[in-house]
Amino acid sequence: MHAHSDGRPTERKLMARKSSRSTSFDVAALAGVSQSVVSRAFTPGSRIADETRTRVLEAALKLNYVPNSIASSLTTKRTNIVALIIGNLDNPFYVHVLHTFSRRLQEQGRQVLIFTVEPNSESDEAIMHLLKYQVDGVVLTAAQLSTRMISLCHDRGIPIVLFNRYIPGSDASGVRCDNVAGGALIAEAFLAAGAQNFALITGDLKGTTSGDRVRGFVERLLDGGVKRSNIVEVHGHSSYEGAFNATIKLIRDKNRVRPDALFGVNDIMAMGAIDALRHRLGLRVPDDIMVGGFDDIPEGRRLPYQLTTVRQPIEQMVNETLSILHLDDPTEPIARGIDRPIKGRLIWRHTIPVPPAYRGEADVTKSED
Repeated sequence: MHAHSDGRPTERKLMARKSSRSTSFDVAALAGVSQSVVSRAFTPGSRIADETRTRVLEAALKLNYVPNSIASSLTTKRTNIVALIIGNLDNPFYVHVLHTFSRRLQEQGRQVLIFTVEPNSESDEAIMHLLKYQVDGVVLTAAQLSTRMISLCHDRGIPIVLFNRYIPGSDASGVRCDNVAGGALIAEAFLAAGAQNFALITGDLKGTTSGDRVRGFVERLLDGGVKRSNIVEVHGHSSYEGAFNATIKLIRDKNRVRPDALFGVNDIMAMGAIDALRHRLGLRVPDDIMVGGFDDIPEGRRLPYQLTTVRQPIEQMVNETLSILHLDDPTEPIARGIDRPIKGRLIWRHTIPVPPAYRGEADVTKSED
């Protein structure tokens, strides 16, 4: 018999199962190469002849061999795992960011360990959890993080890079869209289209991303001669539903002049505002109220919205973030205090009319069906 009466496998069966696992040395012997060549054959981007790689892979297939990443990490002191801390997955922008990071890291032979935190909350608890996994680096795409946690990671030799945000007073490096300049681009588009009264739907009150977009937008309007009293701010909680409800409340407020231009500081809030204006309030976009967004998520490009927005260069931002982590050279000192703002681009669509003076140079893109 090979099992106990309670169904547990016997020692003989356990030994048979364990002994059936081939090693890289077995593959090397069958393929006629060294063990280090086997290792290179399974490492993306390594220098090895195609014929040799094929011979190694065929030997591995015959022996049912797969590399043991845990054993490898004990030798190299590297796990090839990068932790990604994500906040608001209700915002499709961060879903696309997650996809881009995952694709790029997998191309490099690395894996992503994902931690999610509630919007507007601290990331310190997630940092304490990820430290258990001996990750090679951390990317923080959303939420807040204390300088104490940044120091804790750096002291352990784990680099942290902030994505699309920065933490004032910390030495954490970061890559971000130039959100101040992007906010100014939307303001310029409204001014060029003839808007006079403006509304802002703001997001995370603690985050630098929303704050910088608001600042760039307001400063550009003030520079254009708009009175501060003609700029109204309402909180949209960084969500579609929050912006939908805030827009209804704003437009129904009889004590305010109805704005003719509304800026949602991210696309998902701009889309919530558009739906509230059209379907709950019976207003036309852009004829009655112009709407601008920020991010250029694919959902905003579709025919129901055709949203004018600022496009964040996600691919470039992800590549810059990974370059600061120095994953290929763990001996490189941790980058501290690097701040790389990258310019966004205004994308004209239907929700802000393209003024005649801009029609020859405006970056107009087709909407997606």
